[in-house]
Amino acid sequence: MDSLPSPPAPLLPSPSLAWGGRRRWLRRAPVILLGLTLSATLAASAFFRIHLWGGLHLEPRFPLGMWLSQLPTHGSWLAAFAVLAAAVLPLRALQWRYTLAEPAPRFADRYHAVAIGAFFHNAIPGKLGEFFRAFFLARKRSLTFFESLGSVLVCKLLELAALLAVVGIALAGPSSRSAPHLWLALALAGAFGLGLSALALTAARWALPLGLRLQQRPRMARVGRSLASLGRGLATVRSPRRMALAFLASFGPVLAAALAFGVALQGLGVPRGVWAGGVVLGAVSLGQLTPGLPIGTGMYYLTSSWAARALGAAPEQAAAFAALTHLASLSSQLLVGLVSLAAHRVRPGELMREREERARVIANQARENAREAS
Repeated sequence: MDSLPSPPAPLLPSPSLAWGGRRRWLRRAPVILLGLTLSATLAASAFFRIHLWGGLHLEPRFPLGMWLSQLPTHGSWLAAFAVLAAAVLPLRALQWRYTLAEPAPRFADRYHAVAIGAFFHNAIPGKLGEFFRAFFLARKRSLTFFESLGSVLVCKLLELAALLAVVGIALAGPSSRSAPHLWLALALAGAFGLGLSALALTAARWALPLGLRLQQRPRMARVGRSLASLGRGLATVRSPRRMALAFLASFGPVLAAALAFGVALQGLGVPRGVWAGGVVLGAVSLGQLTPGLPIGTGMYYLTSSWAARALGAAPEQAAAFAALTHLASLSSQLLVGLVSLAAHRVRPGELMREREERARVIANQARENAREAS
């Protein structure tokens, strides 16, 4: 298996860069601490009822000792869930085939990029997995970062559309009475998706010609190249046929995730649990649409346990559902990501340093262009 090309210069940070990195972490520390506190509070809602009137009071939803002793009994559905959760990654690589320019990179390169992106999405705060996914493929193949990123953005937009369709069908079925509040969230997410679609159509229509025009101006040539690359990455949006194929392929990862949750619910004894997996997927996915704070884990426990209880699971079953599905999806995606990193002989820290250096170069270029334009 091919390894990544060596960088032209060592990636060991200088003392000034190392101190700059530590200084950035120190500035972010209060926000990270606040996010971790909020995340722990949200995760606790799966195990406790939180009462704020008359002072903070936690009421256990069930005996924790008995709950821990019963966790091994859920192994029958947990293995199936882990397999289906891991299957989301190759299905995303298949979808990516239709949003990349021809000739598209081979499946192995797309899969490893998706797996490495999933690793960084789960391993570091900030939800930067899709940026690492785009960066790795651009690093591996003859693509610019912005072209790769544009194709990833189209993937995420179409996956959101497929998610809304699957959740809408699930809510219209037997689970419609169990989670009525999701209809409002679904409508809001639909409006958000339409706004993103309009933005993508506008960018796909104007980014490439505007970028080519800016390249003719010496002061704006760098901005023009980046904008033109982004336009090439969004080229799928301009082709109805490729958009249709990419949209159909987007149902693969969404249905795999919905089926994974459905199998888990069925294993817990929830009536028609397989059908209700789409409802849980909708609640979890919409709950992850949170800004910068590292509260993704807490939101997962909150939304998944709430959805499971709304669908008929007992409180202790809902807590086991949240904890075990989170552990299984996290461990499976970290594992396949580590395998992909090892296959390419790349260390996570090395890739992070190179991405940060590339981001600094892009930021410096943008500042220089702004000064020249003014």
